[in-house]
Amino acid sequence: MNNRRWMNRFLLMLIAILNLTVSSGALPASNSHRAPDPELNPPPGPDRFSIIAVEYTSFHWEFYTWQKRTLSCASAVDHEGLPLPHEVYRDCGESFYNTWVTQPPCNLTIVNECKGYFAVLTDSEPKEKEIAMQLPAASAWLSLEDCEPVYSASTNICETKPTLVITGREPLPNETILRVEGVYEGQSFFCDETDTCKFQLPETDDDGADVTFWAYSSYGDSSVVYDAKIRVKQVDEGDPDQLYWYVDVLSSQWQGEVSATCSETWSVFPPVGGAPEWLSSPSQSEDLSSDIPYTYLAANLILQGIVDAGACPDSGLAPGNVVNQCGLEKSRDAVTQWQNRFDELILTTAVETSVPAFLLKKLFARESQFWPGIFQGAADIGLGQLTENGADTALFWNRSFFNQFCPLAMDAETCGLGYANMDKEQQAELRRALVASVDAACEDCPLGLDLSQADFSVGIFANTLIANCEQTAQIIYNYTGQTTDKVAGYEDLWKFTLVNYNAGGGCLAEAISGAYATSALPLTWDTVSPFLTGACSGAVDYVNDISSEDAPPE
Repeated sequence: MNNRRWMNRFLLMLIAILNLTVSSGALPASNSHRAPDPELNPPPGPDRFSIIAVEYTSFHWEFYTWQKRTLSCASAVDHEGLPLPHEVYRDCGESFYNTWVTQPPCNLTIVNECKGYFAVLTDSEPKEKEIAMQLPAASAWLSLEDCEPVYSASTNICETKPTLVITGREPLPNETILRVEGVYEGQSFFCDETDTCKFQLPETDDDGADVTFWAYSSYGDSSVVYDAKIRVKQVDEGDPDQLYWYVDVLSSQWQGEVSATCSETWSVFPPVGGAPEWLSSPSQSEDLSSDIPYTYLAANLILQGIVDAGACPDSGLAPGNVVNQCGLEKSRDAVTQWQNRFDELILTTAVETSVPAFLLKKLFARESQFWPGIFQGAADIGLGQLTENGADTALFWNRSFFNQFCPLAMDAETCGLGYANMDKEQQAELRRALVASVDAACEDCPLGLDLSQADFSVGIFANTLIANCEQTAQIIYNYTGQTTDKVAGYEDLWKFTLVNYNAGGGCLAEAISGAYATSALPLTWDTVSPFLTGACSGAVDYVNDISSEDAPPE
């Protein structure tokens, strides 16, 4: 064992002895104790590297002038082929490099007229070098004991007082977790000689309690310090023998059911007991079923021959391809069947992304009435009517989605730059590729649609909504100077996100700025929506339609 690791372990043991000596109270837990102030004694964080020997072939190149055949420079590289430009710069200097990268190609029939240098491979030999490799770090994770998740509500129900479990994990063989430490609402705690720390959670207010936690390893370091926000609300329905608790956890280390979408981004809990239906997901796709007589959908089904309205006046369509009443009646069954054909996929996407299934369906109903082509020749495309501006939001604000989508359209080197660092033409090319990916219009396909493309697009729109959550949080911070959890509640933040999706960040920024200047916090939809005026005013009906618990309009 090296000196550094021995000393770290010694210090950990000494701290543990001192803590056990001076502890005077604890959080209500089976194995937790009051720990020293972490601000005065911060954990070291991960610090683990291993030196390994790697065998490679060294290639020796020499550079000569064309004119006099004199040796000017030599370079050794660990790959086949000519030295790369940065290697030439490293080994030969700036002056040589500038000539090398700008010299014209040599015409070998008149070598005596060539300018600059040529390279010759003079030797190769096997070698060995030592490199530092970062080893996986210890980590800590959160779970609840004896509590049942409620999927549709994105919360947990505990029939007994809830117990929080913090579990340290050590990925390296022959190493173990020595202790778990943390701070709950300003009170320090630790659980010694164990990888698991448990304590019962007291009831909190609606904003929840702040927790930080970490784990120490026998390797001599610790995990990073993790954050969490936990809300515990007791429910009493009049029977003292039927008490239970709602528990919600927001943390990257949470191992239970995925938190309600965007809660972690905003650091805001959904309403106690779960979000309203329009921001929830059912347990089965049948519960998403609807039977709204959508007129735009009916007209498209008639135009594509899916519905035979030949017995109707004008074959069911008035001038401008607007369905008439007879055509609407003839197409009713087909309209009902079509508007529910995506339900299973919507629910699957909701499970994968945590975007509420009812929200996705209501958004598709409002945007396209489930017809996944180009809307009346405009630049709005697909089930959720994506535009290039919307694609820009998705690619910029949802980094994980960018990492998934970009390799489908561009090479790895370009994608490695990140969207923000691409040049304008590369960004435009990627935006166009994203918009094209949700366009199911296909002249040579049955019904004029590529339905596999339409299915693929459901996930695109879910990830686009997540990107709008992120941008909404930034806009709120930019125009109020405060984080989202200090400014608005969960449902109102989703309504602001829909404004951002529908009308753009400029409209949302103007409305937030106006409301913040004239209204007391928290900001609500009622205080913000009056500032959506002019070209932004259409977002008011848009949000009201989607967030309404009633059936969407035709």
